[in-house]
Amino acid sequence: MTASGPSPRARRLPLHTRMLIGFSIGILAGLVAHRYFAGDPRLVWFLSHVSQPVGKVFLRLLFMLVVPLIFSALVLGITGLGDLKSLGRIGLKTLAYTVVVSSIAVLLGLVLVNVLKPGEGLSDETRARMMAGAAERSAVLAKASAPKSGIDLVTEIVPANPLKAAVDGDLLAWMFFALLFGIGLSLTRTEAARRLEETIEGLYDVTMRLIGVVIGLAPVGVAALLFSITADLGLEIVVQLARYVGVVVLALAIHQFVVYSAAVKFLGGMSPRFFFAGIQEAMITAFSTASSNATLPTALRVAEEKLKLPSHVSRFVLTLGSTANQNGTALFEGVTVLFLAQFYGVHLALSQQVVVLFICILGGIGTAGVPAGSIPVVAMILGQVNVPVEGIGIILGVDRFLDMCRTTLNVSGDLAAAVVVSRGEARPAVVEPMASPSPPVP
Repeated sequence: MTASGPSPRARRLPLHTRMLIGFSIGILAGLVAHRYFAGDPRLVWFLSHVSQPVGKVFLRLLFMLVVPLIFSALVLGITGLGDLKSLGRIGLKTLAYTVVVSSIAVLLGLVLVNVLKPGEGLSDETRARMMAGAAERSAVLAKASAPKSGIDLVTEIVPANPLKAAVDGDLLAWMFFALLFGIGLSLTRTEAARRLEETIEGLYDVTMRLIGVVIGLAPVGVAALLFSITADLGLEIVVQLARYVGVVVLALAIHQFVVYSAAVKFLGGMSPRFFFAGIQEAMITAFSTASSNATLPTALRVAEEKLKLPSHVSRFVLTLGSTANQNGTALFEGVTVLFLAQFYGVHLALSQQVVVLFICILGGIGTAGVPAGSIPVVAMILGQVNVPVEGIGIILGVDRFLDMCRTTLNVSGDLAAAVVVSRGEARPAVVEPMASPSPPVP
């Protein structure tokens, strides 16, 4: 490295590679510390004065950006539907399909976590020690609340003061306000409203840029968080992590090959074999880039050339779906929250799991279609249900692989939605240009 800056080789090192390095360093160093220095006052001092504060700063940076991210992303997701007054049949079919299939995805994830219980298995002594260490976490986290009844859950979705909901970390109420604001902005067809929309788009761009900067610090944050946890748990954390990854991949696979196959066959009238054969290129692109937005050009071409869908339908559905139809992201968020709740021994009542369900469905609309775009939302949901956010360090270590898997599901879901919505929609008529009249034959 020279005085002018890092070498080109260092600059080319991808973020996910650096995160994997941080993950490996945190795990290995934590295992060594657990094996040789457990109970040593020097390790206790290092945890309390170095690794834990570094991890907390990283988490606080994520929390700092959640409120503007959710507001701007959801508002732009709604306005991206176009004028709601003239949205028409295609838009309504897309919206209904997105909500139903996203709900199925999250429900599938929650059922698998409750049945397979990947977060359980730690000894009571270990879990009590973990919870004691997490008791003094940042005040950014929402305070614990008693499970609400069904009526309270519905009424409290509507915030009396949206700014207070944002400050208190009431994520569901803040999302509800953002949705209403987006609907109002879509219905208001004035120049001032369009300038406001541009301002919100600027807020989104700035927030995403800052999230990119924060995620760039993830290798250090991951190493610090994982070292703190692994130094306490030892090999137990590796076993729990493997079980978590297995459940996420299983849920994604069931949704991909069972739910989408059924939707394509019975709602779209297309053979699932033909569908998956046709979208292979888009799936490979999605898996390699871990970005729905980056895969959009390939998905558009596949929809028109391989699946033979009407272009006016596929362009609308796929463009909207790259940000608003994130089934894999919604499923991942639900599984992650419940896994960490089990991991820390935090019991979530049915009403709290319903809250997680709603937030994940809305999060599927308001999550950016870029790598690691769901991490800030997951962090905020954990605070909403009073699960220690320190555990997100475990997830970040394997997030790149899971991000690639869930992005593949997201893109497949967008194409499945295009198939379903296209059924019954005729292709636009192509008007042939009128031939010039032939000159009269003399």
